[in-house]
Amino acid sequence: MPLYEYKCKECGLEFDELVSLSKRDQVRCPKCQGDPERKLSGFVSSGGGGGLSSSSCSSGPTGFS
Repeated sequence: MPLYEYKCKECGLEFDELVSLSKRDQVRCPKCQGDPERKLSGFVSSGGGGGLSSSSCSSGPTGFS
């Protein structure tokens, strides 16, 4: 499920909500139950290389004898 950022139109509270795509427009403000608007947020992906693989963690000297 994606994490969305919201700002309440009623009280101004900014909050994050983990919600399914089908229910993202049914979110209510946790403080006043008002109608929030979804904010634009950045997207981060962890795929695409550059990270450690399981083989690189187990290879090489460990410094333990």
